[in-house]
Amino acid sequence: MPLDRSTSHSDDSTAPATYPDGGLRAWLTVLGAFLALFCTFGQLNSFGTFQAWYSEHQLRDKPPSTIAWIGSLQLWIFFFSGGFVGRLFDAYGPRVIMAPGTVVLVFSTMMTSLSSKFYQYILAQGLLFGIGVGMMFYPSLAAISTHFNKYRGTALGIAFAGSGVGGVVYPIMFRQLFEQVGFGWAVRISGFISLAACCVAVLTTTSLHHPQPPVPQKGTSLNFAILRDAPFLLLIGGSILICFGLFIPFIYIAEYARGNHISVDTAFYVLSAMNGGGILGRLAPPFLSDAFGKFNVLVPCAFLMGLSALVFWIFAKTLATIILFAIVFGFFSGAFIAMIIPCVAQISPDGRIGTRIGVLYSIISFGALAGGPAGGALLKACHGSYTGMIILCGVSNIAGSFFILWARLRLDRRILTVV
Repeated sequence: MPLDRSTSHSDDSTAPATYPDGGLRAWLTVLGAFLALFCTFGQLNSFGTFQAWYSEHQLRDKPPSTIAWIGSLQLWIFFFSGGFVGRLFDAYGPRVIMAPGTVVLVFSTMMTSLSSKFYQYILAQGLLFGIGVGMMFYPSLAAISTHFNKYRGTALGIAFAGSGVGGVVYPIMFRQLFEQVGFGWAVRISGFISLAACCVAVLTTTSLHHPQPPVPQKGTSLNFAILRDAPFLLLIGGSILICFGLFIPFIYIAEYARGNHISVDTAFYVLSAMNGGGILGRLAPPFLSDAFGKFNVLVPCAFLMGLSALVFWIFAKTLATIILFAIVFGFFSGAFIAMIIPCVAQISPDGRIGTRIGVLYSIISFGALAGGPAGGALLKACHGSYTGMIILCGVSNIAGSFFILWARLRLDRRILTVV
């Protein structure tokens, strides 16, 4: 029996004729987003490298839990800025945001290379870098959604692959450069790479939707009336739960490997393997979603991400099984990261895609911020046993997948419908 195609919300069958679904400008925008995500989200995925270096050098007098606040802050700032950046995108388009975002990103990187105190790293690498990432990340991805409808999942998946490639390249690059040229110049080199990549991204990223200047409103700058949309609200609820558990393996997988008698150097590459799995996860599921439906692909990927922790990670004790888990979890987590924006775009009215993407990321930022500390608290409460933390990771991801399934059924209750 062939799959039917749902007409709920802004689905393909009701798409406006303004979506070219290809062409030079569209694919140049995908290229720009790929480069923007390579040097922004890719570096976010590499903070574990800095965590290890700071613990042995500049911040060796600080406990690891304190140093981790640098990475947690940049992650939270990046997520939370989405609501404001998304609204600016709808009002002014991508370049007005991305050009100053490039300046902020490069400036924060250069200031990090000169820092030596904890508060300096908090300001430069935590606060400023997080802002710069948000100003590059959201406009570039929202711009893609104005060029593509039928092939939106594929286009966004290619762009998101940039973050996976960065997550593989940057940890290896930093690890080598720290030893060869020192911390300062290693970070400066990454700053020059970001400058070149982001300049190309600014020049190639365009939006087809006409800017809609914001109407002056009383009260908050975010239009929370959109939260009355039940599928969107359920998607947010599921995403909060998933993000609560999603980043736990990225933070603790290297320490978990070391706790299972794997050498420090080898344990470091487990994180690169997880990011490597994320590259394929950012490409294959979005490609399939264009044929089978965005929500139809997102739900099983989120469920299997949680299931892999409960039935795989909890029993992984050797190098081979830990790396295999890292690749599997990286694949499904990459699929979630790449698929969430196409799902938001599918149920969003024209001209409000940026705002909705931003609102979702702003709200789920609290789940991303709390997951790591919660996992660490369970690790301490269980006297070094990772079992409780792994169960938390798996259960939160599975619970989140049920909320997204609920959202999918609110859109169309027919199981064989493309949604």
